[in-house]
Order: sequence, then structure tokens, then C-alpha cells
Amino acid sequence: MAGIIELNDDNFDDEVLKAKLPVLVDFWAPWCGPCKAIGPTVEDLEKSYGDKMNFVKVNVDENPVVPSKYGIQAIPTLIVFKNGEIAEQIIGMVAKEKLEESIKKVI
Repeated sequence: MAGIIELNDDNFDDEVLKAKLPVLVDFWAPWCGPCKAIGPTVEDLEKSYGDKMNFVKVNVDENPVVPSKYGIQAIPTLIVFKNGEIAEQIIGMVAKEKLEESIKKVI
């Protein structure tokens, strides 16, 4: 398990769209309270499912291209990609169970 990897506009396509495994992308910003609140939940899920899918984060302030490409207007937004396509999208602070449901649909 690699842990949660921080991505940027330059490496997003290689790490997410071309990934062999499904990827959960956490779009966040350091000033966002709900983003900080959901962080530990995403880390817990990575510990449980990190062998079946990749977990990454994209700071929307430092990397405007990718969030704009996917129409991210509210954070946290979590998108699960499978085979380079959006499989699941969750906007806002949600319960761990809701995130886990989305993960189980793609692995």
C-alpha cells in the first residue's frame, strides 16, 4: 500500500486516467473545513482498500486545470475513476459508509 499520493495537473492523467486499478481522487484545499474532516475517513478507507484501488488527493488551489476539467465547484469532491472514466462522484462531507459503498461498486 502506497498511502495517499498528492497529485498535480502535470501527473494526473498518468496516475489516474491510465491507472490499472480504480482510483479515488479527493479534490480538496487546505482552508476547507469539511475537506479536513473527511481526510481521516479517506485515510481509513485507503488502509482497507489500498490493495484494490489507488487513493490520491488534488489541491484545487495549486492545481486549477484538473478541477476545472471535471467541473469541480464544491469541495470536498471525491471522484472514483475506473478505466479512465468517472464511475462515482461524491460531493461534500459524507459518512464513511457512503464512501465505502462507492468504492465497493468499482472494485
